[in-house]
Amino acid sequence: MSGPGVLLDRDGTLIRDIGYLTRVEQIELLPHAAEAIRLLSAAGLKIAIVTNQSGVGRGMMDEIELGRIHSEIEKRLAAGGAKVDGIYYCPHHPTKGIGRYLTSCDCRKPGVGMARRAAEDLDLDLRRSYVIGDKESDMELAAGVGACGILLLDGAPPASAPYLAAQHIGEAARLVIQDLRHAERRNA
Repeated sequence: MSGPGVLLDRDGTLIRDIGYLTRVEQIELLPHAAEAIRLLSAAGLKIAIVTNQSGVGRGMMDEIELGRIHSEIEKRLAAGGAKVDGIYYCPHHPTKGIGRYLTSCDCRKPGVGMARRAAEDLDLDLRRSYVIGDKESDMELAAGVGACGILLLDGAPPASAPYLAAQHIGEAARLVIQDLRHAERRNA
């Protein structure tokens, strides 16, 4: 039976958002990132990074360099005792892409393509899963797959927001664990 998981945005959630990160030297892991992933993993959740990377499509870097960047992120997380189960990225852009990257696709957030691939690969039940990110497109992805969204922001979300809010990924991880415990009690 498929289980719940967590889909994490990359820039602004796990690493500092500098605009277009194109080199390994630019990576700065955010505080709480490794700790949050360890906590989520200890709760039995599969964890995937889902990230729009139109810098590839715009010709700012190639997919080989993006692979190096993702390997370095995994290495730094591992140094903090954390491991992700998959990394999914969208290199496309519907108006600024070059060549084969100039396309409207279902993988570019808020599209659900990356989430569905992660669900298939990792045996996730997206309706019992969580999306953590720092942009509205992350929350639109959560709504699109029926997951619980947690937006990272300073302050509270709008009163009518259909998602939760946290100051940083560590706080978001604690919200996920708390929600899982409440679900277990409801189902007991």
